[in-house]
Amino acid sequence: MTRLTQRPPRPASRRRFIAIGAATAGLAALPPSLRGAAPAASWRGIALGAGASLTLAGMTLAEARPLFRRVESELNRLEDIFSLYRPHSALSRLNKTGVLRNPAPEFLELLSLADAIHAETNGAFDPTVQPLWTLYADAIRQHRLPDRAETSRARRLVGWDLVRFDTDRIYFLRPGMAITLNGVAQGYISDRIAQLLRARGLRDVLVDMGEIHALGHRPGGGPWRVGIRSPDGAVLSPRLALSDRALATSAPMGTVLDSSGKIGHIFDPGTGRPAASWTQVSVSADTAAMADGLATAFCLMERADILRTASKFESVRIEALLV
Repeated sequence: MTRLTQRPPRPASRRRFIAIGAATAGLAALPPSLRGAAPAASWRGIALGAGASLTLAGMTLAEARPLFRRVESELNRLEDIFSLYRPHSALSRLNKTGVLRNPAPEFLELLSLADAIHAETNGAFDPTVQPLWTLYADAIRQHRLPDRAETSRARRLVGWDLVRFDTDRIYFLRPGMAITLNGVAQGYISDRIAQLLRARGLRDVLVDMGEIHALGHRPGGGPWRVGIRSPDGAVLSPRLALSDRALATSAPMGTVLDSSGKIGHIFDPGTGRPAASWTQVSVSADTAAMADGLATAFCLMERADILRTASKFESVRIEALLV
């Protein structure tokens, strides 16, 4: 998210949490019994500042290397659009100047999805919360929390209705606004990588670019099996079977802004405060972008509203809702 250093806050904290608890990615390791059961090539890297991986069933590493290079190239291109950590990305330039001309089609597609999720969640999903994140990050660097007046000023810069976009430009109606797409972009990128590989004839793929998109079957046959870990590290049972389906997990404390680990990274656009209702929400859907956006929004919603919203989508299922 946007900050003075242009780097993710406390990156070690996030990586450690994923490695131990996997609550941010929502994915437990492939069981040893499945490793080596059939040819499979694996890749690991970084996407939007977090660990990413890719498994291609039925391929050797030599066969997969050209595809991995293509995936890396596409990741780099998409990060140049959506990354808050690259100062010259399209999103960073929009946040700096308040306007972005001739936006990439992918940017408009993701904003359109954000607009739909915002409407379906009654505003809980709101990418314009970035000023709240920046406010808390700056205050914490000064070893304090924001006061009421500061929070009030930041909240005046929050509101999805203050964002306009079309094929000519994206712009804000108030100076000082900024957006983050971190609550949906990881899922979107997983979808894009899955589409890229499908277009090249691959049918059995597990994509994890921060959220999961599974195509076809795992090595040896049958749907991909993934386990959702709770924040304490326990794997929730049973493991999920995913085939041509996506899974996303949002955990407010998956990334923390303070050294004591009490201030999470998901902010409520209504109150201006960090999310506090749920420790983790996992959602599956036809696309990782939809699952990602809804999981983020659900961290800020009451149970009845979550269930009501999920019921509007035929493909959406709540896989974990932890207090």
